[in-house]
Amino acid sequence: MRIPAQSVCTAIRDDIVSGVFECGSRLTEELLARRYGVSRVPVREALRTLESEGFVVTRRHAGACVAEPTEREAADLLEVRLLLEPLGAARAAQRRTEAHLKVLRGLVRLGRDRAARGEGEDLRSLGGWFHETLAQASGSPGLIALLTQLRHKTAWMYVVDRPVRPVESWAERGAIVDAVARGDAEKARALAAHHAERAAAAHRLRRPSTASRSGRVRPSQHSVNTAGAQH
Repeated sequence: MRIPAQSVCTAIRDDIVSGVFECGSRLTEELLARRYGVSRVPVREALRTLESEGFVVTRRHAGACVAEPTEREAADLLEVRLLLEPLGAARAAQRRTEAHLKVLRGLVRLGRDRAARGEGEDLRSLGGWFHETLAQASGSPGLIALLTQLRHKTAWMYVVDRPVRPVESWAERGAIVDAVARGDAEKARALAAHHAERAAAAHRLRRPSTASRSGRVRPSQHSVNTAGAQH
């Protein structure tokens, strides 16, 4: 069975984002191939992709390592996201389908319900699904890819505090969906910009852990998705 490089790339990226591989850690082809149960060929391809995305750097005498973004790079990343998410919402107002609206409204209902009950455990994942669906509704493959990469990198570089007023946060998302449903691109853009600015205030830079400085690697919670693997 041949595991696609894309699946290996996703598994390595997830482990970088979740901190299994700490910033500065070496990523040898042999270690990764053994870890994910694949050959070195898809690992090599995956590392090239991750380097182009900024998650991996190649260092002389050390080979591939997890990148160590600076505070300025992290701040720039958040600023770019603040610019692109409102654009995605505006495009969604022009190109969304009824299927997109159905999913977005369902997520808002769930989010409002959980927030009102004080059930905060699932709110972060619901929020992620909401913004992923909103990006998909933009109908722009390039913008979707950029927003997806920005979400991955933001999760890698920042810790996000829970909203102080989660009910208000989901009310803002509901208003964005209403504007998207009406086809009001400028209103959707303005509401998404306001929501993104409020959310950005909850972001705190991650600090290197003791494990990172000692070069330790935590156990992985991820496995390679073999769905679609070629026999």
